[in-house]
Amino acid sequence: MKQGKEVENPESRFFTVLLAAAKLPGVRIHREAYLRSALARHCSEDEIRRAIEETPAAAGITVELLDKVANDSIRYETAKVSALSAAAGIPGILALPATVPADLAQYVGHMLRIAQKLAYLYSWPDLFSDEGDDVDDATMGVLTLFFGVMFGTQSANVAVGKVAGMMSKQVAKKLPQKALTKGVIYPLVKKSAAYLGVQMTKQSFAKTVSKAIPLVGAAVSGGLTLATYLPMAKRLKKHLASLPLADPSRRVTEEDVMDGEVVEEHETFVPADAELHDADTTAVQTEKPRP
Repeated sequence: MKQGKEVENPESRFFTVLLAAAKLPGVRIHREAYLRSALARHCSEDEIRRAIEETPAAAGITVELLDKVANDSIRYETAKVSALSAAAGIPGILALPATVPADLAQYVGHMLRIAQKLAYLYSWPDLFSDEGDDVDDATMGVLTLFFGVMFGTQSANVAVGKVAGMMSKQVAKKLPQKALTKGVIYPLVKKSAAYLGVQMTKQSFAKTVSKAIPLVGAAVSGGLTLATYLPMAKRLKKHLASLPLADPSRRVTEEDVMDGEVVEEHETFVPADAELHDADTTAVQTEKPRP
């Protein structure tokens, strides 16, 4: 019974999908390799070296330049996930039992890819350890908040700003473990996860309908992915770019870091017109999900 309740829990459902997606081949972005490749055409070797060893902000790279590089990454990931989502819609209704669950994990996998790229450009630390497939709780927490920002939730926006303020104030190269797992940020992580889990459930029918008719389903599937993935990525980019952590001209003071609770008890989410559905089946390879 306990296991059944966990499966039905929206929060647990979201974390299960997030963990599965994080373990897919090709999902994790190597911070050093990505920054070197993304900045190569725009920055000197000294700037790139310092961006890798410290942060792009510490290297003096302007937010305007980072925005340009971020837009390139967003276009790349959006084109890839949309094309592969369309390909997943071609088989039609006979393939639904296999394609729909896999597409959810694949879509989340590409959300993780762009979230990492944007985080590294805007001076967040490495999110994944090189050792094994495990994801620590702090990384799970901040990724959940990033997804909340993508979906337009106010609580996630505030929480991400608070985490960024903590790191700026402490000149830290790691996520604030205690705040994300036990402190004032943790309730917002759980709240965001529950909301996102509900959204996944609500959109399961839409995913099925979009793939029911071969070829037509492909066009609808790819189009819906484009219409949701692109604005979500842009929303996260805009928020991360606005934080003091990303701006080399700003220095965080005591006033930049809020104390105590960051949301009221009765705060509600303000979701954007975004849906978790569809995704690629090629760029990020996956096994058939377990029921």
